[in-house]
Amino acid sequence: MKHIVLNRIKTPDGTILISRHRHDYVTHIDDNGETYMVDGGTDYLRRNVNTEPFEEQSVYADAPHNEIRQGFYWGTRGKEGNQPVEFKPLKELDTDHIEAIIRTQTRQPGWRIEIFKAELAFRKKSS
Repeated sequence: MKHIVLNRIKTPDGTILISRHRHDYVTHIDDNGETYMVDGGTDYLRRNVNTEPFEEQSVYADAPHNEIRQGFYWGTRGKEGNQPVEFKPLKELDTDHIEAIIRTQTRQPGWRIEIFKAELAFRKKSS
């Protein structure tokens, strides 16, 4: 089974819609008057049918790492855990943060942890 890293479409007017987590239902009324939607985050892809098609831009865990590190987002509440949730792409997370995620997020699926480990290896190789 292919794991979804990024659930994203581009509408005909160029608007990018991203569903970041399960049941994150996102809609947009396009310049053409049609409503476009994405839903499902990294759990499933849900779309609606339109007369004018959208461009599928989802990324899967078997994509090249450079594509994954730009498309895989992690929700963070800041170092102290008291900030509003901000979704950051993997490439923008601090190395210490990634190491803490690997160490503490024991309920994450193995494929997600492997993405974090691949990012650490990528950074080590690139430095």
